[in-house]
Amino acid sequence: MVAPMLLVIAGVSGCGKTSVGQALANHLGAQFFDGDDFHPEANVAKMRSGQSLNDEDRAPWLGRLNELMREQAMQGHSVVLACSALKVKYREILGRGLPTLRFVHLKGEREILFERMQARKHRYMPASLLDSQFATLEAFDASAYEIDVAVPLDQVVAKAVKLITLNA
Repeated sequence: MVAPMLLVIAGVSGCGKTSVGQALANHLGAQFFDGDDFHPEANVAKMRSGQSLNDEDRAPWLGRLNELMREQAMQGHSVVLACSALKVKYREILGRGLPTLRFVHLKGEREILFERMQARKHRYMPASLLDSQFATLEAFDASAYEIDVAVPLDQVVAKAVKLITLNA
């Protein structure tokens, strides 16, 4: 049996994690989950009020996302998860017990992402928190697929598909 593909589409707010993740999951025939849907209400309220989350806020949420991916993998389902995964330790939590987990880091210039955030209607993430996300972001290791999001969505997805299938 072939192991299910497990991908985390990562990056700061406004980089297109949800859009890229949904398109990629459709292309790969994988389950798609948006990490935003799994935040506890206290986290949502904190972000909605313009406060950034700290490590303690994120730990249970990241643990739940890891549990979700492990459950799906045990059922033989491939998964694409949209999740910021800003710090190395967050990625370690996400990857516990998932040796085949891979990260796709969507990166972009602050100005472009800020414009995107101002133009969209997110249910709780204000554009004012973008700088705190960049401040929290730690470099991804060499195993992550890095994609610049300055190009149209279809090109970002095509590059992701190419990188993933070349390295599968």
